[in-house]
Amino acid sequence: MKSIKHLIVLSIALLLLGCGPYSFTGVQDLKAETFQVNYFQNTATLIEPGLDRDFKLALEALIVNQTNLNLTTTNGDLVYEGEIVEYRISPTTAQANSTAAQNRLTISVNVRLFDKDNPDEEFEQRFSFFFDYSGSAQLIGAQKDTAHEEIFERLTQDIFNATLAKW
Repeated sequence: MKSIKHLIVLSIALLLLGCGPYSFTGVQDLKAETFQVNYFQNTATLIEPGLDRDFKLALEALIVNQTNLNLTTTNGDLVYEGEIVEYRISPTTAQANSTAAQNRLTISVNVRLFDKDNPDEEFEQRFSFFFDYSGSAQLIGAQKDTAHEEIFERLTQDIFNATLAKW
């Protein structure tokens, strides 16, 4: 009876130790405690006012919500910076009368990550995503807000995965 109790306790201990810390976002063994997101200059040919600010805020919010890192404005352990290099609206499908049946908004961002504690993890990469909408619609108001939100959601998640989750 005593050996069965020891076996159960040993099994539970091994199970708990074997699992170790796990994060559902995939972020593990991060030495950094703080991060900062610098201004993303909008260098695209077509400039959308406020896009740079909105993107910066979306990236900050995602990292705050999915990690234990603290947001700072200076001397961050991790520093994100870059440029918005593309904001383009283009037709994707045509109709018989030579007008667009569907348009596509594409936003591309060049991102650099600097890691104070681990310079080997630093990198630069371009991320891009799009939003399709009806050719008869104007990209204004709620339609534009929805497009930006969907694109930012995908871009920021892709950046997070590449920099912190290592997916």
